[in-house]
Parts: sequence; structure tokens; C-alpha cells
Amino acid sequence: MSWDIIAYINLLPNIITMNLSIGIVGLPNVGKSTLFNALTNSTVEAQNYPFCTIEPNKGIVPIKDSRLDKLAEIEKSKRKVNAVVEFVDIAGLVKGAATGAGLGNQFLSHIREVAAIAHVVRDFEDDNIIHVDGKIDPTSDIETIELELILKDIETLQKRMATIQAKARSDKKAMQEYEWMDGLLKHLESGQRAFDYDSEGISEEVIIARKSMCLLTDKPQLYIINKRIENENDTKSSLTTKPNIAMDIKLEYELSQLDDEEKKEYLSEFNLEYTGLERLTRACFELLGLCNFFTAGEQESRSWTIQLDTKAQGAAGAIHTDFAKNFIAADVVSYESFVEFNGWNGAREHGKVRLEGKDYVVKDGDIIIFKHN
Repeated sequence: MSWDIIAYINLLPNIITMNLSIGIVGLPNVGKSTLFNALTNSTVEAQNYPFCTIEPNKGIVPIKDSRLDKLAEIEKSKRKVNAVVEFVDIAGLVKGAATGAGLGNQFLSHIREVAAIAHVVRDFEDDNIIHVDGKIDPTSDIETIELELILKDIETLQKRMATIQAKARSDKKAMQEYEWMDGLLKHLESGQRAFDYDSEGISEEVIIARKSMCLLTDKPQLYIINKRIENENDTKSSLTTKPNIAMDIKLEYELSQLDDEEKKEYLSEFNLEYTGLERLTRACFELLGLCNFFTAGEQESRSWTIQLDTKAQGAAGAIHTDFAKNFIAADVVSYESFVEFNGWNGAREHGKVRLEGKDYVVKDGDIIIFKHN
């Protein structure tokens, strides 16, 4: 017997989960906690002094997606469920954090637990908000945080190399791991991130060792430049060539307190199409290499999160492990066809619903019904 996935969505304990957490980092007083408050619409303390945040605050934030709204409208769904990402507000780092300054070791350990890093950089003047170094210099701020993360990774790498050095003299695999780490160490000492280190052709053992170290600079990173925004052209910054978005975090917090209609008027006044928060959540989603497929029906329309290039059987497992284990096939229709022909029935009548097997690579925006035993 085949099942429509919508009838099976409440078996949550067996759902395959991924780490979708983004750690918000930066120097003290650059806007991290205000950003977190805006994202989560919460009231996390945000005061004008360093180390206001000690324990990391966590918040689950829905990813706004107009496609899901349209699917729910077409299917007249009783409810809709957005994809989500978790943001973690990590306390401000300072120069010397890698050696423990400003409770640095504690804060750096929090970064190890997240999947990616959102680095907030201050690029605005305000005499009422102190800067930990007494001056506004975003380029220097970026270098300070990058250096502390690199220094901590060097320490982690050196400890690992010391534990396998003796074994490497007589074990070929250990020697391969040691030589790869020695190359990475030189890369880090030159001021570059582990994420940018070429690891083509490394063995499975080295890949496992790399993951086990949880290097801070081996995580995907997005820069959030906190500056005044006048129009859509200001939403990227020239401060860095790495992935970045620019936003006025204070403005974003004010927007988060408004209803949808007021928000539209506010955006129009500033000549913006999307809020910075909407751009940020989508950018973080892409940073993690994720995409969405949808399920749509009368009971519910929902956005599901998978890695890019996931095959149909793996996507079924995002809903429930039994769906992957007992996978038979999947009915698939593109979002464009689903909308054009007004739902499942119309799409089927026009031959737009395809029957796909387990090796079909799911595309962002696919609407799917999985069939399984």
C-alpha cells in the first residue's frame, strides 16, 4: 500500500535531522544581540557594555518563502509550515580570545557547536554606542575576529599532530594524516582559513579526522555588515569579497515589531524590496548548501529542508526514516507547473506530474508525494 506523506507527518521522533544552526559572532557592541532579537522577535538583553551575553541564546527562525504561501492558497491548506534555521547569539569575542581573554575559551567552544558562522561587523558611527577598541574600523574588526579563530584552530591542530606524531613513524595512514595536517598548519599560519584549504584527493581517514577536530575556520561563513541602508544597492558591502550582506540592524529590529502592512510601507519608504532579515535567513540557508522541496494538500502545506543534490530516497527520509527505508517511487511536479495548472489535479491532467525513482535528484521547489510500503 502507498501512503500520501501528509497522512504520516506526525511521526516526528523518527525524522532525520540536520544541524541548521548559525552562530552569530563578532566583537562586543556590534549589534549581535539586537540582530538576534529582531530575528526571533524576542527580548534578549542587549546593553551597551561588553560581555552582556555570556551563555548563548538560541532561537528557531522560520524561512519566509512566498512559494509556500502560494501552495497553501492553491490547496486551501488548513495550515502551513515553513522551513527553519536556528540562530545562536554567541558572546562578543575580543583580541586575545584564543588564549582566554574575555572568557574567550568559553565563547569559542560555543562556535564549535554550530554549522556555520554569521560574522557581524560594525560599519556605522554612533557616539552613544561604545566600541571595544575605541574607534570604528570594520576592516580591523574583521581581521581581529579572523585571527582569533585561526589561532584557536592552530592550537587544536598542533595538539592533534602531537598525539599522532609517534604513530606516524610506523603507520602509513597516520603519516598521511600527519602530512596533511602539517600542510594545513602552514596554511593557517599564513593567515588563511581552513575552509579554503585544498583537500582534493585526501583519504577517508583524513576526512574523518578533519571533521572530528571541528575547526572554527572550517565552517562556512557569512559576513553581516551593520550599516545604514538607503536603497537596494546598499545591501552588499565592499569591505570583503567573501559572502556578505549589509543591513541596518537597528532598522531591522524596528521592522520586526511592525505588522505586515506597516512593514510594507516602511520598506517602500526606504526603497527596499525585502527586509534584511528575509535576505539573511535565505543567505544562511544557501550558505549551508540547502534547498527546499514541498508537500501540499488540504491538511497542510510544508517546506522540507535537504542538502543540495539529495536523491529522492534521501529526501523521503527527511520526513520519516520509514519513507526512505520502504521507498517505492515519488510523484513529482515543479513549482511552476503546480501553480500554472492550479494544483495536483490540474498538473496531472496536463501531464506535468512525473513518477520518479529513488535516484532522482530532488530540485529546489519540487512538490512531492512519496509512495512506500
